[in-house]
Amino acid sequence: MNIVAESVEDQPSEFKVIGFEMLDREIKQSGNTGRVYLPKSWIGKRVKIIRVSRLEKK
Repeated sequence: MNIVAESVEDQPSEFKVIGFEMLDREIKQSGNTGRVYLPKSWIGKRVKIIRVSRLEKK
């Protein structure tokens, strides 16, 4: 079951994530969606993506 949470708050939330490695990347446009490139060695592994920049209000 895939559940997508679309909640945009004025204040950021704090998350505690336990993992093995962290990368800081920028999402690039790919057609009408976004894409982030990760190391080939990560293929098949579970990852968590956390947006750290505010969304611009339209």
